[in-house]
Amino acid sequence: MAKKSMVERDLKRRRMAKKFESKRNRLKAVIKDQDKPGEERFMAALKLAELPRNSSKTRIRNRCEVTGRPRGYYRKLKMSRIALRQLGSAGKIPGLVKSSW
Repeated sequence: MAKKSMVERDLKRRRMAKKFESKRNRLKAVIKDQDKPGEERFMAALKLAELPRNSSKTRIRNRCEVTGRPRGYYRKLKMSRIALRQLGSAGKIPGLVKSSW
């Protein structure tokens, strides 16, 4: 099990990223638009820099929904390899058979 504080921190980042997503996209569109004057683009860049760092999507870490483990994560299943193996061995995932020899 991962530390509860790390899981909560990641959830906070996900909420902030969702909250500021539209504002970030608008500012980035202004910055990338070459037809706008340089001063307007610069002001948009300053406003983007003023937004909280945790509102950026790149700060989100994929974590297992079962254990909170950040590594060995399968995106399709939203869980780590260890949790997948344990649930597969217990027969709780349909169609999954853990091989053993």
